[in-house]
Amino acid sequence: MTLNRRGFLAACSQAGIASALLPGVLYTLAAQAQEATPKGEPFKVTPEMLDHAAELAGVPLTADQKKMMLERLVGQRESYDAIRKLNLPNSVAPAFIFDPLPPGAKVDTDKKQPRWSEASGISVSANIEDLAFTSVREQAELVRTQKVTSLALTQMYLSRLKRYDSKLHFVISLTEERALAQAKAADAEIAAGRYRGLLHGIPWGGKDLLAVKGYPTTWGAGGFEKQHFDEDATVVQRLDAAGAVLVAKLTLGALAMGDKWFGGKTRNPWNPNQGSSGSSAGSASAVSAGCVAFAIGSETLGSISSPSTRCGDTGLRPTFGFVPRTGAMALSWTMDKLGPICRTVEDCAIVLSSIYGPDGRDLATREAAFNWDANLDWKSLRVGYLKSEFDPPKPPKPPTIPANETPEEKKKREARIAMRNAMHAQSEQDRRYDLTALDKLRTMGVTLVPVELPDLPYEAMTPLLEAEAAAAFDDLTISGRDKLLTEQGPGDWPNTFRVARFYPAVEYIQANRARSLAIREVSKLFEQVDIIVAPTFGDQLVTTNLTGHPAVIVPNGLRGADAPKPLNDSGDDNDGVGGPGTPVSITFLAGHYQDAKLCAFARAYQEATGFHKLHPKLD
Repeated sequence: MTLNRRGFLAACSQAGIASALLPGVLYTLAAQAQEATPKGEPFKVTPEMLDHAAELAGVPLTADQKKMMLERLVGQRESYDAIRKLNLPNSVAPAFIFDPLPPGAKVDTDKKQPRWSEASGISVSANIEDLAFTSVREQAELVRTQKVTSLALTQMYLSRLKRYDSKLHFVISLTEERALAQAKAADAEIAAGRYRGLLHGIPWGGKDLLAVKGYPTTWGAGGFEKQHFDEDATVVQRLDAAGAVLVAKLTLGALAMGDKWFGGKTRNPWNPNQGSSGSSAGSASAVSAGCVAFAIGSETLGSISSPSTRCGDTGLRPTFGFVPRTGAMALSWTMDKLGPICRTVEDCAIVLSSIYGPDGRDLATREAAFNWDANLDWKSLRVGYLKSEFDPPKPPKPPTIPANETPEEKKKREARIAMRNAMHAQSEQDRRYDLTALDKLRTMGVTLVPVELPDLPYEAMTPLLEAEAAAAFDDLTISGRDKLLTEQGPGDWPNTFRVARFYPAVEYIQANRARSLAIREVSKLFEQVDIIVAPTFGDQLVTTNLTGHPAVIVPNGLRGADAPKPLNDSGDDNDGVGGPGTPVSITFLAGHYQDAKLCAFARAYQEATGFHKLHPKLD
């Protein structure tokens, strides 16, 4: 017996089954069983399959319903097979476009000349490496005035990338030949009076999900090490046009998850025993280590926020639809965002100014203005804070001790308890830094208005990401090439992709409808205030990634000597994070396409605190 999805759903409907989940679950179970049946042998959908699917879906079935369904489950899988034969590349997006704007929202499209801060009096020593941790704004002034050449900066950063890669594992491909040619061209143009702007001659690194012609684009994943594309990503093209110099393609966790890639694990410059977090692992690590002037990362659900925090960088996750993703690996078409990871907020603004705006290919990108003004009166902005997210963390609940617990089960339970207690202790201490940020804002003259996120099931919407990712990499699952990926645990991509195939289309649509509610309700907060302050890893991280609102993540100090030490500082386990001397962050949020206003306020906090001037000791 073969399967026909239309007939399958019709059978379910005639049987009186209202659940949207059951048909998808059962169809997947049956399809998997059919694929496992040797060619030439008959295949049957059995009552047992129906029972298993019904149990998973939480839908009771009567004997008559099962009989009717079995009688109707006849047909073919021609529609599935026909689409699979197209071998759709990752670059082909679905025939729908996600728009994060609520009804009635207006977007400013009147573009104005940016107003940058003054940069003068920057000293240049005989040692070019003294400039390794200077800002893009400072380097730009030195290059513009020809006090430093682009070639000297490029050679310095290439040297540092080579020197520290063995320790931090943040490089996938050095683009040395390309970089040296770009740097020499930049110096010649500047000498001839053809200065392109603040990124002219500035060396940068790109997360290796950005296509660069002539170099592999590996996506950090086993099985893709030799993948090449014949065209540069739009962001790469735009940075080339601005005169920036690409020095390296930097690591990302395999297919944009975590900090483990096919060549190892990218490390945190503040404590190389720890991972740099991900998935913009190499981008954050290289910026933190003073090995590039800035980098491009991407975020779907924390991939700029988390590594920027771990490595003590400044990260900008722009409004969804601000930066075109053409030529970048697709993970989730409705959630992926490209953005800069830098040393300062103004550096992020400088980079965004060169990469934002429609390219005519990524149809989710909107025509909107990013009008940077370093002199914006940030004190005129209304500022809120997510009050409950600054409350003390709830202590972990005592676990239930099962009867007849084996020694091995007891050991695992005790390890889980230790992990939860350690994470709670760290959360309690990190809260001190969050509260200090609020106090600092008040001393700056900011009146903080308490606000709360709307009470909606945001976590229940995140399977949207997993379903889209499973579609983006469907061939890996179908072909079995998912076994080439480095990580194979329950929470890793291979298993996640398989689980996502049980997520029915109707539930995907229902979750998107819930997402529409979230967009409308969260957007109402920005009618009350212009800026919201929040802990980086609070509920806002999931919420605002779903709603497409922008975020700026800024360093907020270093954990003190009294900070709880990680249970395991080997860097191989999730508990190997935090600890004395490692960075913390705070996050600022704003309304859709209010990124310039957001950056102006975050810059004011950054200038008042100075935490961005702290750098790790690498030698």
